[in-house]
Amino acid sequence: MFSHTKKVGPTGRFGPRYGLKIRVRVRDVEIKAKKKYKCPVCGFPKLKRASTSIWVCGKCGAKIAGGAYTPETGAGKAVMKAIRRIVERKEE
Repeated sequence: MFSHTKKVGPTGRFGPRYGLKIRVRVRDVEIKAKKKYKCPVCGFPKLKRASTSIWVCGKCGAKIAGGAYTPETGAGKAVMKAIRRIVERKEE
């Protein structure tokens, strides 16, 4: 027996329980957390979630603190963008 289907993904294990909205949210979060991301140190797509906010690269072994379900949070991206702008202005 399958634990999930094509439409509902990993939340198929819940069956009809808990309601559609909650299952869709859980599905999106679980897919983001299980996905392999690109390592900022070595550049290989081997970055995997070890625990809450801790990401480990399978190739170079680098440990990175990030978001709970993704290695980069939206706020972190905004801060990095602002820092890049400041650095570019200083170079000019």
